[in-house]
Amino acid sequence: MSDAPAFDDAFRAKLADLFRWRRDVRHFRRDPLPPGMAEALLETMALAPSVGNAQPWRIARIDTSARREALAAHVDSAIIAAAAGYDEERRAAYARLKLHGLREAPLLLAIFTDEAPAAGHGLGRATMAETLRYSTVTAIHTLWLAAWAHGVGLGWVSILDPDTVTALLDVPTGWSLTALLCLGYPDETTDVPELERAGWQAREASHVVTR
Repeated sequence: MSDAPAFDDAFRAKLADLFRWRRDVRHFRRDPLPPGMAEALLETMALAPSVGNAQPWRIARIDTSARREALAAHVDSAIIAAAAGYDEERRAAYARLKLHGLREAPLLLAIFTDEAPAAGHGLGRATMAETLRYSTVTAIHTLWLAAWAHGVGLGWVSILDPDTVTALLDVPTGWSLTALLCLGYPDETTDVPELERAGWQAREASHVVTR
């Protein structure tokens, strides 16, 4: 067995920078990712841990302009509908936010969870089936960090109807939508969350209880 790599203080400092500067990106440049970049990032994503080693994440890459526009139009409609749930002042602030980059980002990925994967043989999820979805989210976060390490931003689009997106993408039965992702080079970089800069919500301290 080969020796495990050693991680020094300089590496840990860089890793802390990666965590701090990793942001949810909504403003993308349109220039494409270099050849092979998407494939390399997905290979790194596959290194994520998963319950029972089930690796339940399933990835749909949206390459057609018709599907891209259909997704963007659906999300635009969902954003308008969601605005109705806010009072007048908050609705005005909401209207100023850019909530997706589906038309600009060069790479769109829909990440699904296979709710009954053969891999893993059911280990670890008999009493908590939701751990399959947790595993997919962990893989998404792995992708997010790997992308940012290459200067590639990621935006998670969540104002949508999962059933509508699933139907638009015509994926196998048994896959449930976990995330719709935009990837590309950001227009700007900052270590302050966009929603905090826009005055929507400041980052709060961790909620920790002692028992």
